[in-house]
Amino acid sequence: MSDSLNESSLRQLARLACVELSAEELARLPTQFHSILGLIDRLQQVDTRGVKPLAQSFDLTLRLRDDEITTRDQRELFQSLAPEVADGLYLVPRVIE
Repeated sequence: MSDSLNESSLRQLARLACVELSAEELARLPTQFHSILGLIDRLQQVDTRGVKPLAQSFDLTLRLRDDEITTRDQRELFQSLAPEVADGLYLVPRVIE
């Protein structure tokens, strides 16, 4: 186990992540961490020069609809159903004093 992955640092990491580890899990953790870190090292060695970064793996085009009114204004109806209205605004009970 390397100095950076000692039992104390792993317990601290688990506490920060709000993860409870059993003694068995704590014993397996250094090997798993080393495996993950080894994979990251291998990925960092891959030559990616000339590869364009992308956000999507496929061309994405948005289908836009026409900007047209599809429902009629029902403000008058809704305000007629409201318990209290003044000057076109809905009045609600005060909740903060």
